[in-house]
Amino acid sequence: MRKRNLSLIHSMLVMDFNSLRLFLVVLILFVAAVVRTDSSDFLTNRKAIRGSSALHDCEQSHRRKNRDISSTRVGSNPDEQDIDIIATYSDTSGNIRLARMKMSDLSDSWIWENHIDENLELQKNSETLLKSFRTSSTFGENPGQSVDERYSGEIRGNHPRTSPMSPVLTNRRIMRQERRKARAAQLILQEKETDSKTVAEAIERAEGFVTTVKGKFSIWRREYENPNSDSTLKLMRDQIIMAKAYTNIAKAKNKTILYNALIKHSRENQLAIGEASSDVELHPSALDQAKAMGRVLSMAKDQLHDCLLVARKLRVMLQSTEESVNLQKKRSAFLIQQAAKTVPRPLHCLPLQLAADYFLLGYHKKGNVDKEKIEDPSLYHYAIFSDNVLATSVVVNSTVHNAKDPEKHVFHIVTDKLNLAVMKMWFLINPPAKATVEVQNIDDFKWLNSSYCSVLRQLESARIKEYYFKVNHPSSLSVGSDNLKYRNPKYLSMLNHLRFYLPEVYPKLDKILFLDDDIVVQKDLTPLWSMDLEGMVNGAVETCKESFHRFDKYLNFSNPLISNNFSPNACGWAFGMNIFDLKEWKKRNITGIYHYWQDSNEDRTLWKLGTLPPGLITFYNLTYPLDRGWHVLGLGYDPALNLTEIENAAVIHYNGNYKPWLNLAVSKYKSFWSRYLMFDNPYLQLCNISEQ
Repeated sequence: MRKRNLSLIHSMLVMDFNSLRLFLVVLILFVAAVVRTDSSDFLTNRKAIRGSSALHDCEQSHRRKNRDISSTRVGSNPDEQDIDIIATYSDTSGNIRLARMKMSDLSDSWIWENHIDENLELQKNSETLLKSFRTSSTFGENPGQSVDERYSGEIRGNHPRTSPMSPVLTNRRIMRQERRKARAAQLILQEKETDSKTVAEAIERAEGFVTTVKGKFSIWRREYENPNSDSTLKLMRDQIIMAKAYTNIAKAKNKTILYNALIKHSRENQLAIGEASSDVELHPSALDQAKAMGRVLSMAKDQLHDCLLVARKLRVMLQSTEESVNLQKKRSAFLIQQAAKTVPRPLHCLPLQLAADYFLLGYHKKGNVDKEKIEDPSLYHYAIFSDNVLATSVVVNSTVHNAKDPEKHVFHIVTDKLNLAVMKMWFLINPPAKATVEVQNIDDFKWLNSSYCSVLRQLESARIKEYYFKVNHPSSLSVGSDNLKYRNPKYLSMLNHLRFYLPEVYPKLDKILFLDDDIVVQKDLTPLWSMDLEGMVNGAVETCKESFHRFDKYLNFSNPLISNNFSPNACGWAFGMNIFDLKEWKKRNITGIYHYWQDSNEDRTLWKLGTLPPGLITFYNLTYPLDRGWHVLGLGYDPALNLTEIENAAVIHYNGNYKPWLNLAVSKYKSFWSRYLMFDNPYLQLCNISEQ
């Protein structure tokens, strides 16, 4: 029984062992099939990835890379393409997979890093990893040979020494470095341009610094000024205005306490403001007073506020303020005209001293100048009609100073009987270098009488005498500033109208340059004599710009006599520096034309007094326009002229009330005139005439 049992057990063990062997064989075949499937899937994925690389690299570059790498691999070791590689990777489910592939199946980005002769430690680590893997898995029919042995055998093979980085990655690194260098250079260039721009803006701002404003913190930069720097000042002024309105209402409604409070705080606000023009100039207690005034106004608003009544009071105050402003404007115009007509004490002293010495020192016995030069038409002749010796001396000195040939210049000065000795004395003791000066008395022109001259005949009329010499004039401010302007004595002087009789005054000359006494010559004027006027009589600089200074500004075009003969848009021009062709003057009878229009304006309906309106009419279509650089005007009324144009002009003209010899003069223009005065002259020193 025991034997049978043992045999039975033996037979069962044999069967179990055979079954186990069969099971192991089936298991090995299954594992091999799975490995092949995974390997084929891995190779398929790698080929798909290599095929999609064209999406990122251009076709030519991709071909070049494949060609370079394959040639490198094959050229260095022809057997390298047959190397088997076991790869470990994770699938989509996270399981670890093994795959076998060839060297040729790898992509271009794969590189060798664990060479025996370069990194032995990496090889040992790899072998350790493979050994641990061998203990857990066996493959194939021969379990004695593991994957790590085959892999390590392949690793121990002699492989060529390759670069740790492929040429593709090397090129990429070089390209990245080049891009970085290009970007750095671009940023440096942008930084330099930004620095240059910043420096230019800083210089521009520095030139615009305002250092003349006192009492402000930000005096250096205009753009940093507080736009509300005078907010408190404006508030206090507005409070005073409202207080005046409520004061009238409180007085009308017998609110005595409120009335007195408004009057008191208004006075305190006025005292606190004083002459302040900004908050920093206010008294430190101004803000407290403004708050107190605000409380009083709040009480007044609660007790007296009525929209219609307050609006009516404010409207009355506005109308009263406008009337006051208009009155102040008239007073200002009157005072300016008075100042322009008034002779300063030094200018009154100078002619007195010259006239006294002219007779006391015997200068009146000296002979006249050279008669031949005075009548020589080949020389450069100037006409100056003035009773101001100081102004005339500047005209002569500046002209001679800038002339190329002073000995060829002749100055014809005409003055009145009162200033004849003064003019002669000045130019006798201060003769211009090599130039000739002739001084004449207008009263010696016997042909200039009322029967021949229209202006003299009109000045003798009762209407003109009443206009100029009536008792309540010129203190009356009922007339406008324009009428006050034309009551200047210069408009009564025949010296001002003598310019229309040049051929009669200088019958032997062909051309003459007329100069006012309020001009300064800064360049040589001799080219004007050789200029072709193209048959015109008068050469002058036009003053019209767009719609300004045209005929409609000077003439009354509501009168048919004006509107039928002249264009309102005709361009005006300036007296002060004019070259006249006296031959053409005589041929066209210019003086006769002047007489006709002067007689037609006896009642002053065609134009107001002055010489420019009749000049525009007389020389209508007979004026040759000169370049504007010859004559720059406006220094006697416009403080905003371009200094560069003034410096480059041949002649500058102080036309207007702000003459350079008056205290009214624009200070920045005065130096152009005063540089031609001889302040070391004993007569100027005696009369306290200095640069200041």
